[in-house]
Amino acid sequence: MRRSRRVLIVAVAAASTVLGGCTDDGPRLVSGNAATPGELARSGGDATVFNEGNAAFSQSVPGLEREDNRAFAVGNNFFNDNWVTAPASTGGRDGLGPMFNAQACSSCHTFDGRGAPPVSIEDPERGLLLRLSIPGADGVPQPDPNYGGQLQDRAINGVVPEGRIEITYTDLPGTYADGTTYTLSSPTYSITELGYGPLEDDVMISPRVAPAVFGVGLLEAIDEATLLALADPEDSNDDGISGRPNMVPNESGQLVVGRFGWKSNVATVNQQNAGAFHGDIGITSSLNPNQDCTEVEIDCAAAIDGGTPELDDQKLQRITFYTRTLAVPARRAVGQAETRGGEELFSEIGCASCHSPQLVTGDSEIAQLSEQTIRPYTDLLLHDMGDGLADNRPDGDATGTEWRTAPLWGIGLVDEVNDHTRFLHDGRARDLTEAILWHDGEAAAAQKLFRELTAVERRQLVTFLESL
Repeated sequence: MRRSRRVLIVAVAAASTVLGGCTDDGPRLVSGNAATPGELARSGGDATVFNEGNAAFSQSVPGLEREDNRAFAVGNNFFNDNWVTAPASTGGRDGLGPMFNAQACSSCHTFDGRGAPPVSIEDPERGLLLRLSIPGADGVPQPDPNYGGQLQDRAINGVVPEGRIEITYTDLPGTYADGTTYTLSSPTYSITELGYGPLEDDVMISPRVAPAVFGVGLLEAIDEATLLALADPEDSNDDGISGRPNMVPNESGQLVVGRFGWKSNVATVNQQNAGAFHGDIGITSSLNPNQDCTEVEIDCAAAIDGGTPELDDQKLQRITFYTRTLAVPARRAVGQAETRGGEELFSEIGCASCHSPQLVTGDSEIAQLSEQTIRPYTDLLLHDMGDGLADNRPDGDATGTEWRTAPLWGIGLVDEVNDHTRFLHDGRARDLTEAILWHDGEAAAAQKLFRELTAVERRQLVTFLESL
């Protein structure tokens, strides 16, 4: 075991110079070894804030001008306040539904952080939704004819909700190399109380919890060439890692590297926000101008809307500016012995092959996001994570076993900010250790090496993750 780990560290050390922004000669290389503890703590570069409390994910990037601070405050207001049924005296926030999952962005992204699956059948499914699709004749998934592309479990008065999500869990026991046992919790999803007839027999269901939204402006500012240079779709270096981009249309219809969503199926922050308003809250915009009602949902189609569109471009731009300028919390305990030991193990067993520790952003119209050395611990690429995590539902170029490498910055503050420690795309992992143990496919070798660590080493690695 020790020999295999030492072989891996040679490969990681060779890759310790990571890709950054572009120069005239191509992607710029940035040393990953020369940073001081103070620099390592600044996960978002100039867009870092030093806050360890429950507002750690909700701060604006430092140094915004007065006008920008005003735009941030307006966007924050529209992100956090509930939308109401039309017509209403609050005409700027009416048009909720007719069917929806939440009344505000913050219903799922509480304090701009992560959602979680319900803890009981009585607990509402805030922060968790189900994507729906059926196989298309040309291989491209199509919405379910009765329920569309997303199950909406709530509705305004006079409209029947689409259904109710139920989750059952099965225990999966396992054992570390040192004999310590563990148990994973495997979810099974079903939909009950269907309001508009049966689902198609071949419907594909994909559960998704709401991810944290801070730092998205920095991820958007990474040059596309940087991400493409990290890709290795044919595994040409034979290291078992074959990350590849999900090429998706931007607002102009141009195919670009996807960055957002659990399968990197959205190109820009603005598209992500407009799509969430449409699918999650039932609010139309210029990007999604039609109500999300199928042909059989007659009451939905007949409901009064809040205008055409319900979210005008100015408001959408304010919300997008708000999310783009949410700062990244600084790392804690940088340089402490246990944290440093865990960081070394993180690289040794191969986690850094996908969770790229350091990147550099390109130019941005927001100065604090431009040309920043950042430490998001992601490559934003698709990786095959094995059958255990598969949703078996294609999404753009992503297959049913592929997922985007999730950014790890701020992950150690989820418990403080969001009062839970549920991780992965559907929140099945009850802590960071379980999240690691669910990794398979391209991450199978790293997961195996994690199980071969001693209890002390496992604790060191988790301590490092908790410092991010």
